[in-house]
Amino acid sequence: MMMLFGLGNLFYVSILLVNAVAILSEDRFLARIGWGSTPTEPAFGGSRDEAASVKGKLVNLISSVRTLMRIPLIVINTLIIVYALVLG
Repeated sequence: MMMLFGLGNLFYVSILLVNAVAILSEDRFLARIGWGSTPTEPAFGGSRDEAASVKGKLVNLISSVRTLMRIPLIVINTLIIVYALVLG
């Protein structure tokens, strides 16, 4: 079973997951579910320090991936498309 899931497939899955995170729109999707990067007033009993929460860390991770991986993802996706077209 483990032989079917090689390093090439693991690479494809990781690139697809990074692509999925990179294309999340902050205005259309993340803000609707309350994961936008704009600060909001805390609810009753909530804390003002959102950076320490898991949600705050995930929002920071998503924005970092969208910022830092834009150009490398274009290059990697182009190489994967060329590889798939040439070698099938």
